[in-house]
Amino acid sequence: MLAKRIIPCLDVDNGRVKKGVNFVNLVDVGSPVDIAATYEEQGADELVFLDITATVDRRTTMRDVVTDISKHVFMPLTVGGGIKTVDDMSALLKAGADKVSLNSAALARPELISEGAQKFGNQCMVVAIDVKTDPETGKWYVYTHGGRKRSDWEALAWAKEAVSRGAGELLVTSMDKDGTKSGFDIKLYKALEEVVDVPIIASGGAGTVQHFIDVFTETGVTGALAASIFHFGEISIPDLKSQLKAAGFAVR
Repeated sequence: MLAKRIIPCLDVDNGRVKKGVNFVNLVDVGSPVDIAATYEEQGADELVFLDITATVDRRTTMRDVVTDISKHVFMPLTVGGGIKTVDDMSALLKAGADKVSLNSAALARPELISEGAQKFGNQCMVVAIDVKTDPETGKWYVYTHGGRKRSDWEALAWAKEAVSRGAGELLVTSMDKDGTKSGFDIKLYKALEEVVDVPIIASGGAGTVQHFIDVFTETGVTGALAASIFHFGEISIPDLKSQLKAAGFAVR
Protein backbone atom coordinates (compact mmCIF):
# COMPACT_ATOMS: atom_id res chain seq x y z
CA MET A 1 0.00 0.00 0.00
CA LEU A 2 1.30 3.43 -0.95
CA ALA A 3 1.73 5.78 1.99
CA LYS A 4 -0.94 8.46 2.15
CA ARG A 5 0.40 12.00 1.97
CA ILE A 6 -0.57 14.79 4.34
CA ILE A 7 -0.06 18.12 2.62
CA PRO A 8 -0.42 21.59 4.16
CA CYS A 9 -1.12 24.44 1.75
CA LEU A 10 0.15 27.99 1.91
CA ASP A 11 -2.19 30.33 0.02
CA VAL A 12 -0.05 33.45 -0.30
CA ASP A 13 -1.24 36.99 -1.08
CA ASN A 14 1.16 39.94 -0.97
CA GLY A 15 3.79 37.85 0.76
CA ARG A 16 1.51 36.66 3.58
CA VAL A 17 -0.34 33.38 4.09
CA LYS A 18 -4.10 33.95 3.87
CA LYS A 19 -7.11 31.68 4.37
CA GLY A 20 -10.77 32.16 3.66
CA VAL A 21 -14.00 30.26 3.06
CA ASN A 22 -15.16 29.37 -0.45
CA PHE A 23 -12.17 31.38 -1.79
CA VAL A 24 -13.32 34.69 -0.21
CA ASN A 25 -13.05 36.64 3.08
CA LEU A 26 -9.33 36.03 3.41
CA VAL A 27 -7.73 36.28 6.86
CA ASP A 28 -4.01 36.89 7.45
CA VAL A 29 -2.33 33.83 8.98
CA GLY A 30 1.36 34.77 8.98
CA SER A 31 4.74 34.53 7.27
CA PRO A 32 5.02 31.75 4.67
CA VAL A 33 8.63 31.01 5.61
CA ASP A 34 7.84 30.67 9.33
CA ILE A 35 4.77 28.52 8.70
CA ALA A 36 6.63 26.31 6.22
CA ALA A 37 9.41 25.73 8.76
CA THR A 38 6.81 24.66 11.33
CA TYR A 39 5.34 22.10 8.94
CA GLU A 40 8.81 20.76 8.23
CA GLU A 41 9.27 20.20 11.98
CA GLN A 42 5.85 18.54 12.28
CA GLY A 43 6.61 15.99 9.57
CA ALA A 44 4.37 17.08 6.70
CA ASP A 45 4.92 14.91 3.62
CA GLU A 46 4.78 17.71 1.07
CA LEU A 47 4.05 21.42 0.95
CA VAL A 48 2.01 23.36 -1.59
CA PHE A 49 2.69 27.07 -2.11
CA LEU A 50 0.06 28.91 -4.15
CA ASP A 51 0.48 32.57 -5.03
CA ILE A 52 -3.28 33.09 -5.16
CA THR A 53 -3.29 36.58 -6.67
CA ALA A 54 -0.44 36.25 -9.19
CA THR A 55 -2.75 35.55 -12.14
CA VAL A 56 -5.28 38.21 -11.18
CA ASP A 57 -2.46 40.76 -10.67
CA ARG A 58 -0.87 39.63 -13.96
CA ARG A 59 2.52 38.91 -12.46
CA THR A 60 4.75 35.89 -11.93
CA THR A 61 5.03 33.91 -8.71
CA MET A 62 7.13 35.44 -5.94
CA ARG A 63 10.37 33.55 -6.57
CA ASP A 64 12.19 35.16 -3.64
CA VAL A 65 9.66 33.70 -1.20
CA VAL A 66 10.00 30.29 -2.85
CA THR A 67 13.77 30.52 -2.45
CA ASP A 68 13.43 31.42 1.24
CA ILE A 69 10.99 28.55 1.87
CA SER A 70 13.22 26.04 0.10
CA LYS A 71 16.03 26.92 2.50
CA HIS A 72 13.89 25.84 5.45
CA VAL A 73 12.05 22.79 4.13
CA PHE A 74 13.35 19.54 2.69
CA MET A 75 10.05 17.88 1.84
CA PRO A 76 8.78 18.09 -1.77
CA LEU A 77 7.57 21.61 -2.59
CA THR A 78 4.90 22.31 -5.21
CA VAL A 79 4.56 25.92 -6.35
CA GLY A 80 1.82 27.54 -8.40
CA GLY A 81 0.38 30.90 -9.35
CA GLY A 82 1.07 33.09 -12.36
CA ILE A 83 3.02 30.46 -14.32
CA LYS A 84 2.55 31.17 -18.02
CA THR A 85 5.67 29.83 -19.75
CA VAL A 86 8.26 27.08 -19.58
CA ASP A 87 10.74 29.76 -18.53
CA ASP A 88 8.51 30.58 -15.54
CA MET A 89 8.56 26.89 -14.59
CA SER A 90 12.33 26.73 -14.96
CA ALA A 91 12.81 29.77 -12.73
CA LEU A 92 10.68 28.26 -9.96
CA LEU A 93 12.38 24.87 -10.16
CA LYS A 94 15.75 26.64 -9.92
CA ALA A 95 14.43 28.63 -6.93
CA GLY A 96 13.76 25.38 -5.06
CA ALA A 97 10.41 24.02 -6.21
CA ASP A 98 10.21 20.28 -6.90
CA LYS A 99 6.96 20.50 -8.86
CA VAL A 100 5.02 23.30 -10.54
CA SER A 101 1.27 23.70 -10.39
CA LEU A 102 -0.62 25.03 -13.42
CA ASN A 103 -4.18 26.28 -13.33
CA SER A 104 -5.50 29.28 -15.30
CA ALA A 105 -2.65 29.34 -17.83
CA ALA A 106 -3.13 25.66 -18.65
CA LEU A 107 -6.82 26.20 -19.29
CA ALA A 108 -6.01 29.15 -21.55
CA ARG A 109 -3.36 27.15 -23.43
CA PRO A 110 -3.34 23.41 -22.69
CA GLU A 111 -0.15 22.98 -24.72
CA LEU A 112 1.69 24.51 -21.76
CA ILE A 113 1.23 21.23 -19.86
CA SER A 114 2.83 19.25 -22.68
CA GLU A 115 5.68 21.72 -23.04
CA GLY A 116 6.49 21.49 -19.34
CA ALA A 117 6.19 17.70 -19.27
CA GLN A 118 8.52 17.35 -22.23
CA LYS A 119 11.18 19.57 -20.67
CA PHE A 120 10.95 18.62 -16.99
CA GLY A 121 9.05 15.31 -16.93
CA ASN A 122 5.45 14.44 -16.05
CA GLN A 123 6.40 14.04 -12.39
CA CYS A 124 7.05 17.81 -12.20
CA MET A 125 3.70 18.80 -13.69
CA VAL A 126 0.77 19.23 -11.32
CA VAL A 127 -2.47 20.59 -12.73
CA ALA A 128 -4.59 22.31 -10.10
CA ILE A 129 -8.32 22.17 -10.75
CA ASP A 130 -10.71 24.43 -8.83
CA VAL A 131 -14.16 22.88 -9.06
CA LYS A 132 -17.59 24.27 -8.25
CA THR A 133 -21.00 22.68 -8.67
CA ASP A 134 -23.51 24.33 -10.98
CA PRO A 135 -26.62 24.63 -8.78
CA GLU A 136 -28.98 24.20 -11.73
CA THR A 137 -27.42 21.20 -13.48
CA GLY A 138 -25.40 19.62 -10.67
CA LYS A 139 -22.40 19.41 -13.01
CA TRP A 140 -18.89 20.25 -11.83
CA TYR A 141 -17.25 23.17 -13.62
CA VAL A 142 -13.67 24.38 -13.53
CA TYR A 143 -12.93 27.90 -12.32
CA THR A 144 -9.90 30.08 -13.07
CA HIS A 145 -8.24 33.25 -11.74
CA GLY A 146 -8.32 32.18 -8.11
CA GLY A 147 -11.90 30.94 -8.36
CA ARG A 148 -13.20 34.17 -9.87
CA LYS A 149 -14.08 33.01 -13.39
CA ARG A 150 -16.01 29.98 -14.55
CA SER A 151 -14.54 28.23 -17.58
CA ASP A 152 -16.41 26.22 -20.20
CA TRP A 153 -14.74 23.01 -19.05
CA GLU A 154 -16.54 20.39 -17.01
CA ALA A 155 -14.21 19.08 -14.32
CA LEU A 156 -14.03 15.43 -15.40
CA ALA A 157 -13.41 16.34 -19.03
CA TRP A 158 -10.67 18.79 -18.10
CA ALA A 159 -9.02 16.26 -15.77
CA LYS A 160 -8.82 13.76 -18.65
CA GLU A 161 -7.49 16.42 -21.01
CA ALA A 162 -4.84 17.58 -18.52
CA VAL A 163 -3.57 14.04 -17.97
CA SER A 164 -3.51 13.36 -21.71
CA ARG A 165 -1.37 16.48 -22.09
CA GLY A 166 1.19 15.26 -19.56
CA ALA A 167 -0.01 16.13 -16.06
CA GLY A 168 1.58 13.69 -13.62
CA GLU A 169 -0.69 14.67 -10.74
CA LEU A 170 -3.93 16.54 -10.12
CA LEU A 171 -4.61 18.87 -7.19
CA VAL A 172 -8.38 19.12 -7.10
CA THR A 173 -10.05 21.66 -4.83
CA SER A 174 -13.78 21.63 -4.16
CA MET A 175 -14.73 25.29 -3.97
CA ASP A 176 -18.05 24.24 -2.45
CA LYS A 177 -16.17 22.65 0.43
CA ASP A 178 -13.25 25.10 0.74
CA GLY A 179 -12.85 26.34 4.31
CA THR A 180 -16.16 24.84 5.45
CA LYS A 181 -14.60 22.02 7.52
CA SER A 182 -17.55 19.82 6.52
CA GLY A 183 -15.53 17.00 4.98
CA PHE A 184 -13.98 16.31 1.58
CA ASP A 185 -16.19 16.01 -1.50
CA ILE A 186 -16.11 12.21 -1.69
CA LYS A 187 -18.43 12.07 -4.70
CA LEU A 188 -16.13 14.34 -6.72
CA TYR A 189 -12.99 12.29 -6.06
CA LYS A 190 -14.74 9.00 -6.74
CA ALA A 191 -15.82 10.35 -10.12
CA LEU A 192 -12.33 11.65 -10.90
CA GLU A 193 -10.56 8.39 -10.16
CA GLU A 194 -12.86 6.68 -12.65
CA VAL A 195 -11.51 8.79 -15.51
CA VAL A 196 -7.80 9.39 -14.73
CA ASP A 197 -4.97 7.15 -13.56
CA VAL A 198 -2.57 9.66 -11.99
CA PRO A 199 -2.26 10.54 -8.29
CA ILE A 200 -4.98 12.87 -7.04
CA ILE A 201 -4.68 15.26 -4.09
CA ALA A 202 -8.00 16.06 -2.42
CA SER A 203 -8.44 19.63 -1.23
CA GLY A 204 -11.29 21.50 0.41
CA GLY A 205 -13.39 20.65 3.44
CA ALA A 206 -11.00 19.08 5.96
CA GLY A 207 -12.19 19.72 9.49
CA THR A 208 -11.55 16.59 11.53
CA VAL A 209 -9.30 13.54 11.54
CA GLN A 210 -12.33 11.50 10.51
CA HIS A 211 -12.59 13.51 7.30
CA PHE A 212 -9.11 12.33 6.31
CA ILE A 213 -9.99 8.76 7.23
CA ASP A 214 -13.17 9.01 5.16
CA VAL A 215 -11.51 10.33 2.00
CA PHE A 216 -8.72 7.75 2.18
CA THR A 217 -11.20 4.93 2.88
CA GLU A 218 -13.83 5.81 0.31
CA THR A 219 -11.64 7.04 -2.56
CA GLY A 220 -8.28 6.28 -4.10
CA VAL A 221 -6.75 9.72 -3.57
CA THR A 222 -3.10 9.48 -2.57
CA GLY A 223 -2.89 12.81 -0.75
CA ALA A 224 -5.10 15.09 1.29
CA LEU A 225 -4.45 18.81 1.52
CA ALA A 226 -5.61 21.20 4.20
CA ALA A 227 -4.85 24.72 5.34
CA SER A 228 -6.83 26.34 8.15
CA ILE A 229 -6.99 23.32 10.48
CA PHE A 230 -3.20 23.12 10.38
CA HIS A 231 -2.58 26.88 10.36
CA PHE A 232 -4.71 27.45 13.46
CA GLY A 233 -3.54 24.35 15.33
CA GLU A 234 -6.91 22.59 15.31
CA ILE A 235 -5.24 19.35 14.21
CA SER A 236 -1.52 18.64 14.46
CA ILE A 237 0.15 16.68 11.69
CA PRO A 238 1.83 14.20 14.11
CA ASP A 239 -1.53 13.46 15.78
CA LEU A 240 -3.28 13.10 12.41
CA LYS A 241 -0.65 10.65 11.18
CA SER A 242 -0.83 8.68 14.42
CA GLN A 243 -4.61 8.29 14.09
CA LEU A 244 -4.35 7.39 10.39
CA LYS A 245 -1.82 4.71 11.25
CA ALA A 246 -4.13 3.38 13.97
CA ALA A 247 -6.90 3.23 11.37
CA GLY A 248 -4.76 0.99 9.20
CA PHE A 249 -3.28 3.43 6.70
CA ALA A 250 0.35 3.49 5.66
CA VAL A 251 1.83 6.89 6.49
CA ARG A 252 5.38 8.20 6.33
